[in-house]
Amino acid sequence: MRRVAIEERPDWRQRAADCGFAFHTIEGERYWDERAYYAFDLRQVEDDIEDPTAELHAMAMELAAEAAGSQELMERLAIPPDARDQVADSWRRRDPHLYGRIDLAYDGHGPAKLYEYNYDTPTSLFEAAFFQWDWLERQRESGVLPGGADQFNSIHEALVARFVTIAGQLPAPLYFSASGDSAEDQGTVDYLRDCAAQAGIESGTIALEAIGLSADGRFTAGDDVVIASLFKLYPLEDLFADAFASALPGSGLRLLEPPWKLLLSNKGVLPLLWERHRGHPNLLPAEFDAGGDLPPGWVRKPLFSREGANIEMHLHDGDRIEQPGPYAGPAIRQALHLLPTFDGAWPLVGSWVVGDVACGMGIREDASPITRDTARFVPHAIVDDGRRRMVLEA
Repeated sequence: MRRVAIEERPDWRQRAADCGFAFHTIEGERYWDERAYYAFDLRQVEDDIEDPTAELHAMAMELAAEAAGSQELMERLAIPPDARDQVADSWRRRDPHLYGRIDLAYDGHGPAKLYEYNYDTPTSLFEAAFFQWDWLERQRESGVLPGGADQFNSIHEALVARFVTIAGQLPAPLYFSASGDSAEDQGTVDYLRDCAAQAGIESGTIALEAIGLSADGRFTAGDDVVIASLFKLYPLEDLFADAFASALPGSGLRLLEPPWKLLLSNKGVLPLLWERHRGHPNLLPAEFDAGGDLPPGWVRKPLFSREGANIEMHLHDGDRIEQPGPYAGPAIRQALHLLPTFDGAWPLVGSWVVGDVACGMGIREDASPITRDTARFVPHAIVDDGRRRMVLEA
C-alpha cells in the first residue's frame, strides 16, 4: 500500500459535472481529491481487505440472528423498547437488505482492524462505485496508470444485481428518500435509484420532509400516493425516535434498510463481537463503557454516531483528541489502533458489502486520526500485480 502523488486532471471537474457528481466540492473544500491515489497489490486487496470483509460480514449476520431473538442483547444495544418487536419481526421475515460499508484501519501490513460497521446509511457510494472507476479508466487511457491497472470495485454491478434479486420483495411503489437539504445525500439516492432502474425497478423520489401520513395511518407521497416501499437515507435510530414512528407497525411500509439493521449499525456490536471472537485478528478489544475517565490507549464511541462525531481518543502518551458532535447516550470503548499516516494524511478503508458480497472499497483520508465529515475521497488502484481479476475487468 502506497500513497502516490500525481497531477490532477485539468478537466476532472467538468467530467464530474457530466457524470452528475455535484458534491465533489463541499462548502468550498475538496471532497474528491485525485492529487494522489493509493496503490495496492492484489494480495493485499484479496487477503487483507476482501476476505476479512466477507468474514466480518458473516460474523455480523450471525450476531444479528442472535440479537434479534434476545431482549437482553437488544437492551445492551440500546434498541428502543418500542422498536424491538419491529426489529425482531423484520429479521424473522428476512426483510431484504441492500448494502453496508465496513470501515477498516489498514497500512499494507498485517491484519486490517475493524473500526465499525456502517450498515444503515453508508455514504461515499457514488464516488466509490462509479466516479472512482471512471477515474481509473481515464487514467489508463491517458497512460498515467499502466494498462493492466485494476481496482477492487464491482460495487455498481453488485448493486444492480442485488436490486434484481430483491425486486420481488419490494412492494410497489418504491420511493427513494433523503434530506432535501443535502446535495451528497441526494446524489447518493439518485445513484441508487438509477441502479434500481437498471434492474428494471420503477421508482419515485421524495424528500424526507415531504413524506406525509394519511388518516388511516399510511405514509404518503405527493397526491396522497401510498408509499409501499421506502429506501431512506435516514438513520433508523432517528426514525424510531420521530413522532411518526408509532405509525410504522400498522403502515405496511417496507423499509430499506430494514429495521433489523438497527442491530448492526450500532457500535455496541464491537464489544459483542469481541466477547464471541476474542483474539480474532481483525477485531480490536472492546467493551461497553461504564463511564468515568477514559484510560490511555482507548477510544470512546457513542453507540449511535456518525462521521467521527463525539469520538474521544486517549493516546498512549497521554494526549487526548476529541471530536465534538450532537451524539450522546450509551457508548463503548475500543482499544486504540491509530490509522496509518501517508504524507500527513490518515486514510480509512471503507470496504463495501452489497447483499452479502464483499465487492469494493473506497478510501477517505483526513488530516486527523479521526475521520470526519470533511475527509477527502482519494481513489485507489491495483497496479503492481500481473494477475487479473475477471470480475473487475471493464
